[in-house]
Amino acid sequence: MGKRILLLGAPGAGKGTQSKRLAETYGVEHVTTGDALRANKDMETEYGTPRSFMEKGELVPDAVVNEIVEAALEDADGYVLDGYPRNLSQAEYLTEITDLDAVVYLNVAESELVERLTGRRVCDDCGTNFHVKFNQPEEEGVCDDCGGELVQRDDDTEETVRERLSVFEENTEPVIEHYRDEGVLVEIDGEQTPDEVFEDIRSVVDDA
Repeated sequence: MGKRILLLGAPGAGKGTQSKRLAETYGVEHVTTGDALRANKDMETEYGTPRSFMEKGELVPDAVVNEIVEAALEDADGYVLDGYPRNLSQAEYLTEITDLDAVVYLNVAESELVERLTGRRVCDDCGTNFHVKFNQPEEEGVCDDCGGELVQRDDDTEETVRERLSVFEENTEPVIEHYRDEGVLVEIDGEQTPDEVFEDIRSVVDDA
């Protein structure tokens, strides 16, 4: 069985970047809630399909998300879980369906998260991410990969970013405390360079 890794952190902490790298390094699946829901839009649960909620613009209920994630984990020979659990009830459900080898929290100050998220620019054509400070394109406003226009997404404005961080704190802080209380949470300084963060995570996973 491959490594089973849970990566926690606020929006902008670097979970996506690190998860992909971990998945490649350890040869395991990168499981995100969004991808799992999109891949299983029509999966029947006793509460309906994810599509029935997504098309109305409604939040998919925990019970449906739980079933989708469980199916994704069952199919995976090891995984990096990114974006789940988002609240305490999901964390408790996760404990029932799998055993984790490592629970890692990327700790980043709010001011740093705001700077990272508001500076993000996304290619309107191919979706490649850039950043006005940390990952600048060769030509300002133009995608290096396809030449498309770089735009700031609506959810990357400062007002929206602060709201997203507030929601994260309200819903997901109890998850972090839950794993801390269980004595399994390892905190890593997410403000280091991506390579330094990766090496710290890797040492935790290798020791697990």
